[in-house]
Order: sequence, then structure tokens, then C-alpha cells
Amino acid sequence: MREVEEGINAAVQWLRLGIETLGVLIIALGVVVAALGLVRVLLSRQTSNFNAIRLQLARYLALGLEFQLGADILSTAIAPGWDEIGKLAAVAVIRTGLNYFLMQEMCHESEMAQRSAGTSPREGTSPREGT
Repeated sequence: MREVEEGINAAVQWLRLGIETLGVLIIALGVVVAALGLVRVLLSRQTSNFNAIRLQLARYLALGLEFQLGADILSTAIAPGWDEIGKLAAVAVIRTGLNYFLMQEMCHESEMAQRSAGTSPREGTSPREGT
């Protein structure tokens, strides 16, 4: 029975490592894509496109944070003590908070970009016509 438990723990640890690695790779890819976009904007001297780059990077960060949070949740399945569970909970709360505020900023920036482009706001929001 002990061997089965150790095997499951090892499998979960490997899975957690894979998920964390995937999250890191997604964030790294987002940084590379944003850096290339920044270089392109700087070379063309169109500084009005910075918000588009920020939104693009924010999407990658949000997705990467989701994978990191998934790995944290998976870790709680095999956490041996309350101390480890407490540490994982603190990290999960911090990552969830970061992701929440990042999503709020993305929504706000998207709405601002739509307004400046003259398109209607996102579905589910009320347009301010006649004001």
C-alpha cells in the first residue's frame, strides 16, 4: 500500500512540474511576442500601439497564471501537512488576486480601445448614448 501511495505522489509531482513548466513557457512566449511587438512599434514610431502590446502580454500572463494556479491546486492533493497547505493557499490567493486584477485591466483597456476606435462596447455593457 505504501508503494502505491509513493507512486501516486511521484506521478502528481511530475504532473505538477509539467503544468508549472507549461505556465512558465506561456508567460515566456508572451514576453517574447510583446518584446517583438514593442520593437516593431518603436521602429515604426507608432507609439499609439502600446496598449495593444500591453493587452497582448496581459492575455499571455493571465493564461500562464491559470496554469500556475492549477499546479498549486494539484499540489494541495498531496500536501502532507497544514504548513504546506497554508503556504500553497497563500500562493493560490496571491495568484488568483493577480489574475483577477489583470483581467479587470484587460477588460478596461479593451473597452477604451473600442471607444477610441469608434466601435460599440463589448456585449453585456450598456453604451452611453446621448451623454
